[in-house]
Amino acid sequence: MVQDIKTRVESLDWECIQNELDEQGFAKLPTILTKEECESFMEMYGEEELYRTTINMTRYRFGNGEYKYFSYPFPDIIQHLRESFYSELAKTANRWLGYLKKTERYPQHLQDFLNTCKEFNQTRPTPLLLKYEAGGFNCLHQDLYGDLFFPFQVVFVLNQRDQDYYGGESLLVEQIPRAQSRGHVITLEQGSALIFPTNHRPVLGKKGYYKNTIRHGVSTVTSGERYGLGIIFHDSQ
Repeated sequence: MVQDIKTRVESLDWECIQNELDEQGFAKLPTILTKEECESFMEMYGEEELYRTTINMTRYRFGNGEYKYFSYPFPDIIQHLRESFYSELAKTANRWLGYLKKTERYPQHLQDFLNTCKEFNQTRPTPLLLKYEAGGFNCLHQDLYGDLFFPFQVVFVLNQRDQDYYGGESLLVEQIPRAQSRGHVITLEQGSALIFPTNHRPVLGKKGYYKNTIRHGVSTVTSGERYGLGIIFHDSQ
């Protein structure tokens, strides 16, 4: 039920998640959304009144697929996911700022952060649904959308790999200063999620913390259809 989304998110092992984010920059989460909720999201894909815009990836050379940005107000489940994850990830975001000796801090509550987005003329909502058919993929990129961005985002897979689709793994590529890039390939089960950095992550070196830039994408779907849900916390210009 939508009402217990907040409880599900709060009940995750956040101590372990925080450690994984610090150590490797991303965290793979267990199943959070039920099969019925995932199917409901996939049904939403055809309800055009829910969205502010539809993007054809091929047209913009982003890849091969399609995604749709939700309009305000969101379906309740989107709002609950966005608020619940923000509250936990703001703790990590502020810890990372401390590692980098930054003085600014992210507020505890999502609405306070969105109020700051408005000051940067960022008012368009960014949570989105994505659809890839056979041959579909998403090029490596970052979802920044303006000068102000939250350092984490969360992506869910809505149908079952090796059953509804094949291929379509989540990709993270980490650019290491003065070294070659490192790639991560992550597979997700239906209803599970991945937390990863929007822009960069702090890494401890001999002279303190430095930044590794992160880009993300999706590998080629070899057959079937893959649906995803992206929860981005900052609004767009």
